Amino acid sequence: MARGLEVEGFNLKQRHGKARVRVARVWKGKDGRDSMVEWNVSISLLSKCINAYLDGDNSDIVATDTMKNTVYAKAKKCSEQLSVEELCCATCQTLHIFLSSVLFSFLQVTGAIINIVEKPWERVHVAGQPHEHGFKLGSEKHTTEVILHENGALKITSGVQGLALLKTTKSGFEGFIRDKYTALPDTRERMLATEVTGTWRYWYPSAFKLPENPLYFTERYLDVKKVLMDTFFGHPKAGVYSPSVQSTLYDMAKAVLSSFSNISSVELKMPNIHFLPVNLSNRDKSTIVKFKDDVYLPTDEPHGSIEASLSRIPSRM
Repeated sequence: MARGLEVEGFNLKQRHGKARVRVARVWKGKDGRDSMVEWNVSISLLSKCINAYLDGDNSDIVATDTMKNTVYAKAKKCSEQLSVEELCCATCQTLHIFLSSVLFSFLQVTGAIINIVEKPWERVHVAGQPHEHGFKLGSEKHTTEVILHENGALKITSGVQGLALLKTTKSGFEGFIRDKYTALPDTRERMLATEVTGTWRYWYPSAFKLPENPLYFTERYLDVKKVLMDTFFGHPKAGVYSPSVQSTLYDMAKAVLSSFSNISSVELKMPNIHFLPVNLSNRDKSTIVKFKDDVYLPTDEPHGSIEASLSRIPSRM
């Protein structure tokens, strides 16, 4: 949100833009293989168009339809496949140039914010071969937010939504606070399931400092996702014990910061999706089903809510 301005004795904060701009982009490869992405784009401008609010004067407003058309035009100009982060930055740069050098009346604009969610279309394999033009919908989504500041600096936040992870053992929870309402027993043996929403942040002084590889952020997204999963699961044979979701979350965030020096912070939301042990008895208290780490009732609500962020401490030198 833009910084507030004092108007008529009040503090006014405002921004405007176009939300849920949906676009699919197909690239026809020279080898006959198609590539495609589907994006859901939201774009906002931070500006000082106060006269529109106070006097009904729209002369300082960029129409949201213009923003929508900028997204489609930029997608059209992308002749090669690129990451959602690169598209965000390119669109921000286009708007920045357009607003600062072409239409001098738009110098009221102080920044732009673009959010994109990439739908997870994945290439299908038929008869063991990758299909030239066939895709199926996957699970987790690649997200990004780019904030363009007035001085041209870019704050890039990449992320993943809906990364569903589960392990059937090597998890426990014990030694927690108890009171008269506590019914949960201690355990060193339980299933651990979650659906990770994660974000990680980069900063660049200008669009000209971005990596030259247009798929750099896509590759980094896959790398970060691998680090998150590898840390959650541990060695394929031995695994890794999780004493709590909190402990595992911290290890995952720390592993990302340790692996990638240009990532400044990580935020993870990891709901504890419960699989409840099933024990069944009849009226005579005869056991029908005795739980032995084998039969569970899957649930999705209520669930535990655990989230935290981890960031580098700036050097004092």
